Amino acid sequence: MKTINGIGKLIINGIAKNSRDNQFVDVLNPATNEVIDRVPLATKEDVEEALDVARKGFDIWSNTPTHERYDILVRFAELLKEHKSEIAEILTLENGKPLEQSEAEVDTGVRLFKGFAEKSKSLYGISAPLDAQPGLEKDIFFTRREPIGVMGAILPFNFPIDLFSHKVAPALAAGNAVVIKPATEAPLTLIRITELLHQAGVPGSVMQVITGRGSLVGEILASSSKVDIVSMTGDTQTGIRVAQNAAKNLSRTFLELGGNDALIVFDDADIDVAVEHAAFGRTWANGQCCCANKRMIIQKNIVDDFTHKLIKKLQEYKLGNPMDRSTKMGPLISQKAANTVKEQIDYTVNQGARVLYGGERLDNCFLVPTVLRDVTKDMDVARDLEIFGPVLPIIEFSNDLEAINVANNSIYGLSGSVFTKDISRALNTSYKMKTGQVAINGTGLYRPDAAQFGGYKQSGLGREGLSITLEEMTQVKNIAIRDVLK
Repeated sequence: MKTINGIGKLIINGIAKNSRDNQFVDVLNPATNEVIDRVPLATKEDVEEALDVARKGFDIWSNTPTHERYDILVRFAELLKEHKSEIAEILTLENGKPLEQSEAEVDTGVRLFKGFAEKSKSLYGISAPLDAQPGLEKDIFFTRREPIGVMGAILPFNFPIDLFSHKVAPALAAGNAVVIKPATEAPLTLIRITELLHQAGVPGSVMQVITGRGSLVGEILASSSKVDIVSMTGDTQTGIRVAQNAAKNLSRTFLELGGNDALIVFDDADIDVAVEHAAFGRTWANGQCCCANKRMIIQKNIVDDFTHKLIKKLQEYKLGNPMDRSTKMGPLISQKAANTVKEQIDYTVNQGARVLYGGERLDNCFLVPTVLRDVTKDMDVARDLEIFGPVLPIIEFSNDLEAINVANNSIYGLSGSVFTKDISRALNTSYKMKTGQVAINGTGLYRPDAAQFGGYKQSGLGREGLSITLEEMTQVKNIAIRDVLK
């Protein structure tokens, strides 16, 4: 299996370097457990240096005309497109997702950088008619949007290009500087992408990459007074910690966190369509997606048919080498992750569930997709136990109200799905589901670029998407010209 050597470096002020104490951590290929590279474990001094550089970079970038920033970001998007094969291969080697999915993720990055660059040219303010207020008839009042400062971005392993693009593209387009912390398990893709950003013309001081432990790097980024925006995608407990740290400086905070999303199938649904989406949604990215359908809530009179067809569909999914284009599912990100999912399956079985298909923990980081039956609504997996792997627990319900109650009985509320041919039933259920997004007759693993994506309850804080993030990455300045009109 191919290795990647020499990418793994900190990038500070445009310079690739090791950490001050020359400590490293190995990056493994989860399909083989072979070392493909290593990255520095940044010290506190490394992080502080990157933040100091970013503060200076913000002064440069925020005063760079919008049209120049636009040209640079579009140039980067073209470079990313040119390097698609290289970037996708790096992503698959370190992440384990099938190569075609990695290529699709590169395409997403290209679209988002172009999209946010274009949006930056129409970041308009307002002009308010002050003659509506007595005594202000001679004043002129208008607003403009200005960048905020330095963003600290903490990224997960599962969709590094996608989430990098949703955070970094609008931050740069708006005139902010960025310091990112990639996931320790899969940092190489983002290091290489940052090199391309600098190649496209983003000044070295504006975009930094700091690798290392979340307990050090993430902690500093979230709590530092040098950081004005904190954006993090990851698990809920880490998100709560980040929010607590960011609150000390009133840093603007965006959190996209965990989910235990419900997929509801009513008895009038097209079962074949529901099965197709359920299988796809739970196996994409090898089952490691925050907004994947994680609880299958199926009406009793169709549950046997749904289960039979679901197992048959999963049997079609080839599990194996993610570099092989015929592979539908690769490994989980690490041995630890695979072991955790296996333990969660066993735990749910001990609570009374049955494994109807899969459940085997294979060599390296592989785990066979798993269908669980006899899952009751009071079991942990039916409520707050988020399994970050290809596990499909099936929960039965009798009527619409019960389905909605089961779906909402969770601390999470990221996404959801409703399958029915009755539009009234579909909309009624969608309105009552306490989630940031509901897909009707489709998996909730659905994120158009323009969506205002984010969750209810403990699934997050704030929204991301082409239609909203530029506004979130800027602040409004009110300007009044007093007593100027005659």
